[in-house]
Amino acid sequence: MSRVEIWHRPTCSNSRGALQLLREAGIEPVIVDYIAQPPTVERLRQAIADAGLGVRDAIRSKEPEYAARGLDGPGLSDDALLEAMVAAPILINRPFVFTDKGVRLCRPPETVQELLD
Repeated sequence: MSRVEIWHRPTCSNSRGALQLLREAGIEPVIVDYIAQPPTVERLRQAIADAGLGVRDAIRSKEPEYAARGLDGPGLSDDALLEAMVAAPILINRPFVFTDKGVRLCRPPETVQELLD
């Protein structure tokens, strides 16, 4: 398999689990600390689309930042949500894993198997 990338958060059990499964499969991915190096709006939009998700599926609605920014409003556009996610990357659900077979939000971590089979 060519380049594999994971948007990783070490404090997240799902992220640690997906990383462990990758390593058990003999893959050492490029690990991106997406909190320190958030994606651009366009990269995030593409990752979400490539994973087959909607923007609201990829946002962490239980984060205090979500309520603080008033992101629960049903009238908010995808663009507004994406901009909020990039401005406060803690709002980006994780881990996203990128391979030549596709992109997945690996929640639960075993979802990464779809990219390895």
